[in-house]
Amino acid sequence: MTGQVAKNALYLTVASVGQKIIAFVYFLFLARVMMPDLTGQYFLALSIMTMYSVIAEFGITSVTTREIAKDPTQAPQLIPHALALKLPLMTVAVVGAILTGRFLGYEPEVQTLIAISSVVLVIDALQVFFYGVLRGFQALQYEAVGIFSGMMTTAILGGLVLVFAPSLPLLVVALIAGSSVNLLVSSHRVARRVGWKTLIPRWSARDAKTIMRMAFPFALAAIFVKVYSYIDSIFISKFLDTTAVGLYAIAYKFTYAFQFLPLAFVAALYPGMSAVAGKDDVALNRILLRSMWYMAILSAPIVFGLYAIAPEAILLAGDGYAGATAVLQALVFVLIPIFLDFPIGALLNASGKQTTKTAIMGVTMVINIVLNAVLIPQVGILGAGWAALASFVFMFAAGLFYIPKVIPTFSFMHLLRTILPIYLVGLIMLVVVIILKPLVGWIPVVLIGGVVYLIGLLLTGSFKLSDLYYLKLKR
Repeated sequence: MTGQVAKNALYLTVASVGQKIIAFVYFLFLARVMMPDLTGQYFLALSIMTMYSVIAEFGITSVTTREIAKDPTQAPQLIPHALALKLPLMTVAVVGAILTGRFLGYEPEVQTLIAISSVVLVIDALQVFFYGVLRGFQALQYEAVGIFSGMMTTAILGGLVLVFAPSLPLLVVALIAGSSVNLLVSSHRVARRVGWKTLIPRWSARDAKTIMRMAFPFALAAIFVKVYSYIDSIFISKFLDTTAVGLYAIAYKFTYAFQFLPLAFVAALYPGMSAVAGKDDVALNRILLRSMWYMAILSAPIVFGLYAIAPEAILLAGDGYAGATAVLQALVFVLIPIFLDFPIGALLNASGKQTTKTAIMGVTMVINIVLNAVLIPQVGILGAGWAALASFVFMFAAGLFYIPKVIPTFSFMHLLRTILPIYLVGLIMLVVVIILKPLVGWIPVVLIGGVVYLIGLLLTGSFKLSDLYYLKLKR
């Protein structure tokens, strides 16, 4: 099972690396051309759209993935009824996003962007669902193709807009084109697997009630996630202005550009955990510990490395964004609890403990909202970074507390012995990079830091050559 998880994770990780590199370069180009104020309008409109996308989703994809992973023969019955349920939800989400822009009194330009972005919301709700079906079948290679092709489409069209006719509405149209590519890829592969007739929505009150009951905890959790992930932009826009949103957007993009790594891994991890949850605690414990080791290996160099080169990294977006440096140096540390919490969240959801995970998300959201409301008026956009760090630390700690209730044999000391040396090596890498950066420049020092990190992992035994077998492309 761990081999299958690694294989599926590798498919998505490789594609996501390419997709995120393209997306990140594209956003930097957008920020340089549009400057902080217009970049802030663009980011704000997409933030509101993304918050409401959770209503269109409402946890249905998570339920579909889990149920198909447990019993693939359910797919022909489950898919059309789930699609029928999503149609009214998508309508509510679109209306809610548009009304929110008006209720908050945003300028007409932002309201127009929100309205156009609602098309992205609908398309993404469908393509995410179809990819969820494929995840249930553990066929993630198609998602890898789709996300890369979709991002290439957006980057090419958006790049042409930025060069020849810079326009925020046209940039959203480029997003619509990229999402449409994903929809075509995902729907085609699902149809090839279960038949085109399965993609025709079919309403059943009984099935809708069953799906909603199973999906509700997932939906609540997703709502909490979207709120605490994007509410900071709304607070900044109201307490400060859209220029401040643009500055925060750059720090946010630098930080969360790397979140695709745990997302890709958990996309493969979740169906794998669902298949053994309640059946094989030994295998479940092994998958969890190995996953958290993997998350620590990935997060340490990103966090400490990005902290060290934050001033230089921010300048890639242009001179107008220098004020985002301190925010990035605070915000980047959220990646440690975020990365480590992904396997915990997958474990709780796969084990039928989604209500527990939902409760944790709810408290995290409240903490985040309160801290944003208090800190942003006092210290500006830096307060949003501090609020995010505090709330994500709580989320990870709370999830960690519940692991033994699912896996009684889980050992906290084993986990600490596994991940603490990794972060110690990351800290050593940080010191080396800070010392050498003035001497050799920030680009060469990134390579030096990578070598220091790898050597440190080998010397501490945190990574062994035998660990390469974990990433092999066979079961």
